[in-house]
Amino acid sequence: MSNNQSIISKYIPLVDFLAHVLGENNEIALHDVTNPEQSIVAIRNNYISGQEIGGPATDFVLQISKNHGDSADFVTNYEAISKSKIRYHASAYFIRNEHNDVIGVLCINTDLEPYQNIMDAAHDIARHLLGEPKKHSALGSFNVEPLNLPIEDLTLNSIARVISAKGIPPERMNQEEKIEIINELNLLGVFLLKGAVSEVAEQLKTSEATVYRYIRIVQK
Repeated sequence: MSNNQSIISKYIPLVDFLAHVLGENNEIALHDVTNPEQSIVAIRNNYISGQEIGGPATDFVLQISKNHGDSADFVTNYEAISKSKIRYHASAYFIRNEHNDVIGVLCINTDLEPYQNIMDAAHDIARHLLGEPKKHSALGSFNVEPLNLPIEDLTLNSIARVISAKGIPPERMNQEEKIEIINELNLLGVFLLKGAVSEVAEQLKTSEATVYRYIRIVQK
């Protein structure tokens, strides 16, 4: 067992503890982000995502590790929706080694449906007693994070989403526009996933060597 794995394994009892304390509508997942293709070390109450031990890291885990790992100890209350259409709040605690590198992420995904049901019931009562209230969203806006996708689908989903958002067919993109896409994919942590460079090259209608060159440019 490597030193990083030894550090992460110490958090496994905390997964059981949090699941017991917070209850069944909270999924607790422990990720080893040094192994993104099989990152899930422990998980409890996994009906929200359907993920299992040995499953891959999600877009959310890769993205927050890359974008917030250097500046924060944790992030809280990201709003998202799972592949099975369950709305939830996602929070994550960063686990570091002796070099202060982020090696693991402890995630808490809270199912919002029970609270939404309470809000809906309260609104029904208010309509009957007080008249029609002003319409508003109890849950705010959601960032969609597909969960429980095979690693290949996860990669394809992220790449296709970023390229589509550009609004320009890849064959008509210039070098600057393709570098911008590579930068966005790099920030999402896509290139941590196996086969991502090859898939990006295919979708951008360019060579793998060119993609590697663009990655070096954006990482500088």
